[in-house]
Amino acid sequence: MEVTATMIKDLRERTGAGMADCKKALVEVSGDMEKAIDYLRAKGLAKAAKKAGREATEGAVVSYIHGGGRIGVLVEINCETDFVARNDDFVAFTREVALQIAAMNPQFVRKEEVSEDAIAREREVLLTKAKETGKPEPVIQKMVDGQISKWIKEVSLLDQSWVKNPDKTIEQMQQELISKIGENIKIRRFVRFELGEGLEKKKEDFAAEVARAAGQA
Repeated sequence: MEVTATMIKDLRERTGAGMADCKKALVEVSGDMEKAIDYLRAKGLAKAAKKAGREATEGAVVSYIHGGGRIGVLVEINCETDFVARNDDFVAFTREVALQIAAMNPQFVRKEEVSEDAIAREREVLLTKAKETGKPEPVIQKMVDGQISKWIKEVSLLDQSWVKNPDKTIEQMQQELISKIGENIKIRRFVRFELGEGLEKKKEDFAAEVARAAGQA
């Protein structure tokens, strides 16, 4: 796989390592981003990755209310010191994460939290739809596997594309902040409420609405 300048830039932003080290890491692992991060960690070159193992027990619980009380979010984001919890960059990050949750409605913080039961339920739904296409079973299974992988990213906050910049994920934003402030940052948990959720009512595109509001802010 060809290693591009964009890949090198993304790896640098996620780890804080030098450009040359990032390029070498990507070449060594044939362009696999996660393996490149592990490579840099093993070499002691991934600044953000190294900080990610440190204990983060300070931070803040942040709220975001949208549309006059139609959507509400509470999110806990941790850092290592109360000093950083008051840092402008940290505070800005917490607000962006709360807005992201309001707009994109993730179900989990990270993909590792997606339960096997949840995956099985989603797979069953996708299989039912896929079988209606009349395609051969091996093709259907491959289709569903790809759809499941996509779904897991869509419901995992850290894997979601940032609503204000789709070229960057929430995890990339987090890693950039870790590199910048020099402390571990961790999104611990969140809850999202939507007015009338679970009740039969007219549905609106809240994600688009929140995204528009964010762009006007």
